[in-house]
Amino acid sequence: MSRVVLEGLEFHARHGVYETEAALGARFVIDAELHWPFAGIPDELAAAVNYAAVYDAIREEVTGERHRLIEVLAGRIARRLLRDHPRLEVVTVRVHKPFAPLPGVFRDVYAELTLRQGE
Repeated sequence: MSRVVLEGLEFHARHGVYETEAALGARFVIDAELHWPFAGIPDELAAAVNYAAVYDAIREEVTGERHRLIEVLAGRIARRLLRDHPRLEVVTVRVHKPFAPLPGVFRDVYAELTLRQGE
């Protein structure tokens, strides 16, 4: 299986359980792995999954409607990518929340979801 990966897409958004998260917002980082068979395709954008369109869809999902849970946001992104791009067979989406309101030192918190076309 072949894949194209969009990694480290950063957006300011207002997701979270707490009202301060809704008011102030925070940085969210998205990774998307796009699995589809591209070996041997012609060198034309029409034959590929347009990852500029994928980026736009991710941006719209992250910066649009507020979600309390990053798990829900990951699902919204994954389902939209599969719906918008029927060539995709599998997507894996990671929603990182590096400044999650946790009492301690940590590097990252993220939700990861892998879905197949038709799920």
